[in-house]
Amino acid sequence: MRFVFEDCVLDIGRHALTRAGQTQKTEPQVFDLIHLLIRHAGELVTYDQIIQEIWEGRAISDSALSARVAAARKVLGDDGKAQRIIQTVPRRGLQFVAALETEAAAPAPPPPAPQQPAPSASSAAPPPISYVANDLGELLAYSVSGSGTPVLLIAYQYTDIAADWAMDHERALFDAIAAEHTLVRFDPVGTGQSERNFTTLDLSRRAADAIAIADAAGLDRFALYSQSGGFATAAQIAATYPDRVTRLVAVGAYAEGRIKRGMVKGEDPIRGLIEQAWAQGETAFTTGYLTTYFPEGPLEIIRDHARLMMDACDADYILAMRDFNNEINLLPILPDIACKTLILHGRNDQVHPLSEARKIVAAIPDAALSVLDTANSLPILGNACWDSYLASLLEFLRDAPDESGN
Repeated sequence: MRFVFEDCVLDIGRHALTRAGQTQKTEPQVFDLIHLLIRHAGELVTYDQIIQEIWEGRAISDSALSARVAAARKVLGDDGKAQRIIQTVPRRGLQFVAALETEAAAPAPPPPAPQQPAPSASSAAPPPISYVANDLGELLAYSVSGSGTPVLLIAYQYTDIAADWAMDHERALFDAIAAEHTLVRFDPVGTGQSERNFTTLDLSRRAADAIAIADAAGLDRFALYSQSGGFATAAQIAATYPDRVTRLVAVGAYAEGRIKRGMVKGEDPIRGLIEQAWAQGETAFTTGYLTTYFPEGPLEIIRDHARLMMDACDADYILAMRDFNNEINLLPILPDIACKTLILHGRNDQVHPLSEARKIVAAIPDAALSVLDTANSLPILGNACWDSYLASLLEFLRDAPDESGN
């Protein structure tokens, strides 16, 4: 089914939106919001209806809803002042008001001659998503892929284990680990497929949630692999549950937050970019923010992460994570980490400089440092150092003892 209005066509079968004949990049929640309003064209769609359908009834902030509405208007060539297509009914909801025609989808072109393409990162079916409740009754989403000695991934602060899997550059890492290990990925409370009713941040709470994931996945002992700010949770797990952790490897980690080490004077300028991004539903602001962490690109991957971030969580969550990480001090708990540890860090990382990695290695009794020739906080596919980074990571994980500790 195709919906035609003004110079736009919403093609449900192709899950595509065109305006003036040009395909528009449309985030999934924005596409779904437009489709919902069109299905009820001329009728009031209440905010409660929108939240129930787009967010499955999860509690969300007003800014998250406003951001999606602003993004929908922008991609349709509308705005909050004109409201030619999407009209706001104050305090009640939204109404699709443009003249609308429907037409059957164009017939599919004949299939090409059968070929045997090489497998791609996006060809494999995603692993099923499972859920476990933590001791507060909050649902945590996780997935398991591969087989072998287990690895629990503690990723950066914005994650979505369904969306991550669909990104080829992320899959390159997941597939490489899962080829030799049982890889367990999860979304913390507040982001992705997990409970979105984020309230507060506490390292002990986040570590306990990760242990709940490990228990649900049947992991007795496991290696920890952390990325950027995820190191704080990984360090807390390793220090608090030493009998569970066989190895710890971290990339882009830091011992003290930027405020703690005196890098931020006055207002944090990144906060303004985050607030503008969600208020306007515009990924250019999040792309600018992420470029400070990935100055070497590749730019298209940064844009992918910008879209992922805005879909995965609310601005309130990202701002709280940023404030928390800026003030963090892990130095008191690092000496309690007893497992063998490898810290991978970019030589020219300007956000979290190499000196932070050296602090960590000096504080953990059995730790080593491997320096990567990059300015990116995390190596990503397309970086010159990607191959050496992946080789170092896999070699370290390969040497981890099995679940029985042998």
